[in-house]
Amino acid sequence: MADRVYPPVIATCRATFAAMGLRFQQRGCANVPTSGGAVLAANHVSYLDFIFVGMTARPSHRLVRFMAKESVFEHPVAGPLMRGMHHIPVDREAGASSYVAALRALKAGEVVGVFPEATISRAFELKDFKSGVTRMAMAAGVPLVPTITWGGQRIMTKGHSRDFRRGKTISLAVGEPLHPTRRDDQDEVTDELRSRMSALLEETIERHPDRPKDDEDRWWIPARYGGTAPTLEEAAALDHRD
Repeated sequence: MADRVYPPVIATCRATFAAMGLRFQQRGCANVPTSGGAVLAANHVSYLDFIFVGMTARPSHRLVRFMAKESVFEHPVAGPLMRGMHHIPVDREAGASSYVAALRALKAGEVVGVFPEATISRAFELKDFKSGVTRMAMAAGVPLVPTITWGGQRIMTKGHSRDFRRGKTISLAVGEPLHPTRRDDQDEVTDELRSRMSALLEETIERHPDRPKDDEDRWWIPARYGGTAPTLEEAAALDHRD
């Protein structure tokens, strides 16, 4: 398919990130296949994750088609851009059509990006996964690639003010692909994916070079790492309240 919108958007984002002084720490990006369909399954900590996760595919010269909630496509500015980049709208009340569209893209050799948690994790840890991500990879017969992004929550995330001050680090990590087939147990594949992403997230947090500058700046660190982010249980209560 023709991509007249995606390349200039990428160029604009890279220029913006350079102006913000963002530093990128990437590893494992060679695990993104250089050809054929693939599902990138990523954690979700910020509103900018789709941009950062998309960067993991650049070394493989791939463009990622993200599944995103339909309301984004209705925005007067973001909507035309999302459609121009051939991302896939998700209607949470009627998800069958978006699933079919994603499956069609995968079978056409596209890389599809999915956030199995569905929404941003206020705890900055992995929430429960929706099973659609594994079902999609199994049905299309494509690799399922565990992907982690970390640090974007310091810029723009749920429940916190935006912070565009310079000098932050974004860590990106891509694990070895899973190769599920139709014969595999869907729940077991989902559990394996989550297990691999959990280990990758833990390693990414430990490797991340930025540290809180004081106690008030510990909000973006998960509670079990000594931060003041809500626990998964507390985050679930906040989500339910909202």
